[in-house]
Amino acid sequence: MENTGPPVTPRLETVDIVLPLDSSEDEAVWKSAAAEKLGVAVERICGVRLRKHSIDARHRRVKVQLRIDVAIDGPLPEEATPEWHSPALPSTAKTVVIVGAGPAGLFAALRCLELGMKPIVLERGKDASARRFDLAPILREGRVVEDSNYCFGEGGAGTFSDGKLYTRATKRGPVAKVYEILVAHGAPTKILTDAHPHIGSNLLPNVVKAIRNSVIAAGGEVRFLTRVTDFIIAEGRMKAVVTQDGQEIAAEAVILATGHSARDIYKLLAAKQVLMEAKPFAVGFRIEHPQPFVDRIQYHLHQDEPRPDLLPAARYRLATKIRGRGVHSFCMCPGGWIVPAATENDEVVVNGMSLARRDSPFANSGMVVTVEPEDVKRFEKEHGVLAGIAYQKELERTAKIAGGGGQVAPGQRVPDFLAGKISADLPEMSYFPGAKSAPLHELLPQGITSRMREGLRLFGSQMHGYASSQGLLLGFETRTSSPVRIPRRDDTLEHPEIAGLFPCGEGAGYAGGIVSAAMDGMRCAEAVAS
Repeated sequence: MENTGPPVTPRLETVDIVLPLDSSEDEAVWKSAAAEKLGVAVERICGVRLRKHSIDARHRRVKVQLRIDVAIDGPLPEEATPEWHSPALPSTAKTVVIVGAGPAGLFAALRCLELGMKPIVLERGKDASARRFDLAPILREGRVVEDSNYCFGEGGAGTFSDGKLYTRATKRGPVAKVYEILVAHGAPTKILTDAHPHIGSNLLPNVVKAIRNSVIAAGGEVRFLTRVTDFIIAEGRMKAVVTQDGQEIAAEAVILATGHSARDIYKLLAAKQVLMEAKPFAVGFRIEHPQPFVDRIQYHLHQDEPRPDLLPAARYRLATKIRGRGVHSFCMCPGGWIVPAATENDEVVVNGMSLARRDSPFANSGMVVTVEPEDVKRFEKEHGVLAGIAYQKELERTAKIAGGGGQVAPGQRVPDFLAGKISADLPEMSYFPGAKSAPLHELLPQGITSRMREGLRLFGSQMHGYASSQGLLLGFETRTSSPVRIPRRDDTLEHPEIAGLFPCGEGAGYAGGIVSAAMDGMRCAEAVAS
């Protein structure tokens, strides 16, 4: 009888491989590289699946780093598409009021439902579809719809600000779960594998709407155009919230997830003597360059060499410390646009966004300097713990005046900012409301201007041409984070003086982006449940 040898046992391995850009999407090359690394014949590899994709552009020849699952001597196991569901709500479900329908609030609502609690989400702005129409007045007329704009409304500030998902907050919660929930609600599956994932401002609104529909279908509530104007606090416990129409909504817990621009909430808390703390934040500009310039620097391309189709629009990250204050890029948007992010009509605020394809001819980033609580002391006598907000507001009003009206922003070429002179003209830009030449070097506090100049000179030496005349500065980027933290206990996540109040997300000072805010929302829901 023929000896067939011992039975073959299928197995699954995960390997990291590095490939040249031009062969990085060829599965046959994946199999060959994996076979060599694992020391098996390529014929034994029955399937491969991508786990992680990242670009290594540190050297002249760009390479792609891949992590792949490799099936040996048998097929790849089936992998389920991410889904989200929750058990039926019990009739005794605890009611949790969630103030704000940004990522912290929406993910808190999903987690509440998973844990058998009924969330009632209150959002001052409109749903994502209606909210889109309110962006037209600010872009075309310079008129801010104050409860529905780039900051306020379903999905929060991130809905129309690119949808960047990359986070360094991996120790604070389940990043993978956030990505899976987003995919379950319509986000592209590639966010599960990209090293620096993003969704895009054209796709994210539909994802946000799908999350809202899940909340409602599972027994929760989402109420738009419902601004909270008061809190009912008795005997050291949060009892209820009051909306602008006088409705009182009782709750066993309130998750406060309002985002960093809900200044009326901070003022309300201060008026009710709720404990808050000043914290560092950052202010500066949006800086914009032609995207081909960034591509050429980051991908080591020749002067007129086009970016290869397999490469995304290049991004960058710049950071240094000057005289005790950080100077750094923030929320970099490759292939993006600068947009007006004001929430009131007496201010100009700029931010960045990009679509899924990141195919704008421009690249923009925040370029900001850290502001410590001690830097805003001149506002403390009048504004107390809200001194940082007063500091932000003064800059935003200054930008409004310097721009000359509407949402026209004050602008300056980088070399002119460094030299201390008004620009004779401004380059082509992505900012739709337009810009007016202004002495930004005089409009910012001297401590910001001096550090910014040193930082830009340093970054110009690191990225040759970054500080050239093709670089445009627009003022001001002030909403990097909240100047205020609403404290909470480490063990229960409740406010230390008010039981049943759970400060959450960016507005409370515990997150810095979509993913970290979503994770904090889930943590707060778990804290309520326990």
